[in-house]
Amino acid sequence: MTSKRYRNLPEKTRDLDSEVIDKLIHILKQNCTTKFDESLDLNLQINNKQKKSEINIRTVINLPGGSSKKVKVGVVCEENKSQEAKDAGAEIVGGDELIEEIKSGNIRFEKLICTPNMMIKLSKLGKVLGPKGLMPNPKLGSVTNDVKKAITDAKSGQVEIRNDKDGNIGVSIGNKSFSDDKLIMNFNAVIDALEKEKSNNTVKGDLIKQAFMTSTMGVSYKIKLGKSI
Repeated sequence: MTSKRYRNLPEKTRDLDSEVIDKLIHILKQNCTTKFDESLDLNLQINNKQKKSEINIRTVINLPGGSSKKVKVGVVCEENKSQEAKDAGAEIVGGDELIEEIKSGNIRFEKLICTPNMMIKLSKLGKVLGPKGLMPNPKLGSVTNDVKKAITDAKSGQVEIRNDKDGNIGVSIGNKSFSDDKLIMNFNAVIDALEKEKSNNTVKGDLIKQAFMTSTMGVSYKIKLGKSI
């Protein structure tokens, strides 16, 4: 049974013509009628089924307008880097003992960073970390000796963009409380990152098939993309 609040929201918004993000932000905020600060979420479907290969996107971007999400960071590193990691704001820091905790299934973090030397040991836990999307990756900047930068990035608006097997990508670009300018900057950062991924892959036709935006407890609207990707 739907609530009175939800029944008062617009109906069949997916049947409307697509609209540019600049105009949709205001509409989406009007639909944020709950008492909490709803997030504004971007949902994309990419053309990942290609004739010669399947496109799999996995990258990270730093949202220029920031992110409202608080991320609990874990760091696996040598003892001489432990204090640096703690000072940078990591909540969970350790070496071999932390690896043993993870092995036993005790995972107390949402993002994991690892130094290259410790990655040799941590890589054996692929079956534990892989399904949760927590395995550090050099391409994503989470396997590094510069743990301070990696922690700062993780806590200051860095998000991962990754498609599922059906080509769907979901990412939050901020909350209702964010200014329109910040939300639009974050949206453009996501689109620019996908443009870069398209240029790095052989994609026939547009990379993005459909784009939608919704709020946490709102309804979905089609986005008109200004660039053909």
